[in-house]
Amino acid sequence: MLRILITGVSGLLGSKVAEKALKKGFEVYSGYLTHQPLFGKPLRMDVSERKSVYSVVRNVKPDVIIHCAALTDVDKCEVEKDLAMKVNAEGARFLAEAAKEIDAYLAMVSTDYVFDGFKGLYMEEDEPNPINFYGYSKLMGEKGVKQNAKEYLIARTSVIYGAKPAAGKVNFALWLINQLRTGQEVKILTDQYVSPTLNSNLADMLLEACDRRLTGTLHLAGAERVSRLQFAVKLAETFNLNKNLIKEAKTSEMNWIAKRPVDSSLDVSKAQRILKAKPLKLDEALNLLRQEIKDA
Repeated sequence: MLRILITGVSGLLGSKVAEKALKKGFEVYSGYLTHQPLFGKPLRMDVSERKSVYSVVRNVKPDVIIHCAALTDVDKCEVEKDLAMKVNAEGARFLAEAAKEIDAYLAMVSTDYVFDGFKGLYMEEDEPNPINFYGYSKLMGEKGVKQNAKEYLIARTSVIYGAKPAAGKVNFALWLINQLRTGQEVKILTDQYVSPTLNSNLADMLLEACDRRLTGTLHLAGAERVSRLQFAVKLAETFNLNKNLIKEAKTSEMNWIAKRPVDSSLDVSKAQRILKAKPLKLDEALNLLRQEIKDA
């Protein structure tokens, strides 16, 4: 039986990975910092503290570590750079070092924000060039994994959404559905392009990659490049909500502290080619989301 340690299990992705790993019959250990996880054997760990990481990894001795924990608040990372580096860069390096010590495979979940957003549909071989500190800290995490882990996968993804709130936060899809259901107008960007990724689809792809011990860098995201506005309209249509409440906005109108890439969409053709669990087209993913919300 595969023994898996997952970090950030209270989050949107980590919780789904743990849930699906248990269904596959894996032995699941769930690393968390503040919010008690719903799935797996809970283990309190702080990825930004070397002692905490080594203690848990040496105790569990997992075959596979799936590193989902991260500081993903882009503006907070821009303001609290030391914290961003501790969590996103040093945390990944500590896990890589600890994984190497016990001969474990490490999968690190990274982000489309390692790219500058000038071209879009980024392939695994494209040169990262982050334009905000969140992207930079995650890129440093990638480098720490590459330099220290013996066997690793870097899985980059984009705009994760799912059927349930996680770690006290509501994701973009749930926020939009709630706003439209209550008749509230929303301003959505027309000029930012992404590859929205359903957490359950991402969890399936990630677990297959880990089970097969695929190595290197792999883009695991939704199969379509869309603007935030196109994503919102598709959501409204899928859930039979009033899309006239969706109003157009530009990135120049946003009061962000950190810059955002204009087009950080990911090319997932490699994942489509090598995985049995394929990246889903947006319509497929949103129909699955609708079913998951119904079943929740």
